[in-house]
Amino acid sequence: MTQNKALLAIAGLKRPITVDLLMAPGCSLLTTASSVEPLRAANRQAGRTVFDWRFLSFDGEAPLTSSGIHWPVSGPHDPSSRSDVLAILAGFGAAEMTDRKLIAHIYRAARQATIVIGIESGAWLLARAGLLDDHRAATHWEDFEEFAAAFPNVNLRPDRYVIDGRFITTSGASPTFDMMVDLVRRVLGHPAALDVASSFVHDDLRAAGDAQVNVTLGDAEHDPRLVRSIRIMETHIDAPLSIAAIARRVSMSARGLEQLFARQLGETPGAYFLSLRLAAARRFVDNTRLTMTDIASRTGFSSQSALSRAFSRQFGISPTLSRKRRSGAA
Repeated sequence: MTQNKALLAIAGLKRPITVDLLMAPGCSLLTTASSVEPLRAANRQAGRTVFDWRFLSFDGEAPLTSSGIHWPVSGPHDPSSRSDVLAILAGFGAAEMTDRKLIAHIYRAARQATIVIGIESGAWLLARAGLLDDHRAATHWEDFEEFAAAFPNVNLRPDRYVIDGRFITTSGASPTFDMMVDLVRRVLGHPAALDVASSFVHDDLRAAGDAQVNVTLGDAEHDPRLVRSIRIMETHIDAPLSIAAIARRVSMSARGLEQLFARQLGETPGAYFLSLRLAAARRFVDNTRLTMTDIASRTGFSSQSALSRAFSRQFGISPTLSRKRRSGAA
């Protein structure tokens, strides 16, 4: 396996690793905590300051988080300041953050950091600055289709988090926690990382390449083939594969896959796949200005009318009326 030079450089430092956490309005409290608490626990386990972090914002004001709480910061971020790790935290509204000064700020700041992390929707801001072109990246599964359409030069992956060179991207709060524990492992070793995870009673650390499974599996032991099947569905929203084709990709018969879904999820793979596509369609309807024809194309429906019929059956409302209600026009 090829060693990551940027991570090796961080791990080899003989001084505290500086971490600038640059917060955008709309980020979540849970993701924010997941970004820093593993580092705090690592310092406690090591009995010294291994990670030295500070929270900053673009304007020096406390950003308003998604739960309506203003998060205190040390002050405004200076894009010319050096840092070992620059983590950009973003959540709701990141796709609409297109201000040129803000994007230029991120571009300049990224040049001054050894490692750059886009946390949850932070990948939007990194991609907007052109920093993720020709790189692999992750983002939250709700944004997958829209992100892929907006940034075709980014190799978007349905992973929990992605490390590609000096850029790291995460898909949400839990993957951010796992990624930070992974960072602790690379700096302090595996036993220290396990101690950090154990201190939070977190005994199910997930790997970077694990899928973002949009399903509640409860306490049941889920078959890896189920996870792979769902991952295939999530990456083919716009061009749905047949259930037989998905089954072949996970080395099962179509009948076997039907039985697996029925046993673990209580529904057919076809119904589950349709629900994924309609959930994506609803996000496009309610949160974008795409035409219904474009939305149908992006979610694998043959026409606007086919989308409208399926949407109405699923949600009890037409996509046009759903958009009007969302915008307050009805």
